[in-house]
Amino acid sequence: MSKSLRLSEKWFRRGLWLVAVVFAGFLIGLGGTLVGDLPKVEQALSLDQFIDAREARRLREQSRTAREAEQDAQAALEQAQLQRSKVRSEVQSEQDAFAQWMATRSVTQRAEHDPEVLARTRRLEQLRADERRTQQGVEAQQQAALDARQTAQAAQRALADLERSGYDSMSSARRAQELRVFLYRLALTLPLLALAGWLFVRHRKGTWWPFVWGFIIFALFTFFFELVPYLPSYGGYVRYAVGILITVLVGRYGILALNRYLERQKQAEAKPDTERRKELGYDVALARLAKSVCPGCERPVDLKNEKIDFCPHCGIGLFDRCGACGTRKSAFARFCHACGTAARGDGADAAPDHAPASAAPATAQPTPQAPAAG
Repeated sequence: MSKSLRLSEKWFRRGLWLVAVVFAGFLIGLGGTLVGDLPKVEQALSLDQFIDAREARRLREQSRTAREAEQDAQAALEQAQLQRSKVRSEVQSEQDAFAQWMATRSVTQRAEHDPEVLARTRRLEQLRADERRTQQGVEAQQQAALDARQTAQAAQRALADLERSGYDSMSSARRAQELRVFLYRLALTLPLLALAGWLFVRHRKGTWWPFVWGFIIFALFTFFFELVPYLPSYGGYVRYAVGILITVLVGRYGILALNRYLERQKQAEAKPDTERRKELGYDVALARLAKSVCPGCERPVDLKNEKIDFCPHCGIGLFDRCGACGTRKSAFARFCHACGTAARGDGADAAPDHAPASAAPATAQPTPQAPAAG
């Protein structure tokens, strides 16, 4: 069809398509902002809404206190172990010194050394008592750390059980919330899609077609990019079911449209040649001729063959002769390309200057008269 348009008209149409795209872009931006804000109508969900908040706070506080007690016990244990190591070192040193001294005394066997033996023995016993005391301190701190750790673990397990039940409830509530948000999007998108379909059927070729096509582009983008990605899955059943439904609706529309088109073509081909060419638009006829198809039935025709003046499929006139110069020209041309004379009936509305032989009226023959009686 573009070959039949004036150059300025082509650029005007391109500019109007640009208007349609820009209009659709702004609508898509507005729609995307609106659809993106739809989840804000629902309250944000948190885990504390689905569990006993007081029990959860108690368990968290208990776990925190136990962890702090374990850390304190661990720090005290490290100090106790250090003290034990120090006392053990002193005990070992005293034992070695006492053993050496006893070896020396056994050689000399001097009685005046007996009080020193007793003193060294008491000293060693005191160090061993200190060692036992530090060992008991280490064991006490180990027990305190173990008790604190077990208390924290018990509180953590109880809190985990409480939160697990809360997570299950929150997941159910979140799925319900997502479904509601999807229904909000659906309630917004379906009317837009329905309106776009109505505009496509009724007004896509009207005066305001750039805005119509811009709105159609916006509605399609909103459906496929703002709605479909949020379509609930439920194991894929919903997505496949919606896909089947859309395919059936689109297929049904296509089949009915094809049948209506074929019926219109059948009715149009049954009309007289002149009436059919009157119903064809000038630009439509030229666009189909540029594709080497019949303007009436849209079947392929060899337009370069100068012997073909009528469509061999539907019989519509394709070429005629100029009434002024007799040049063979397109029956849909408004002016003769050889002499510029206007076609009869303004081109596309004009009947061809000659009709096929089968359409020519039969020459009337004189009716023979019966001989007069008597």
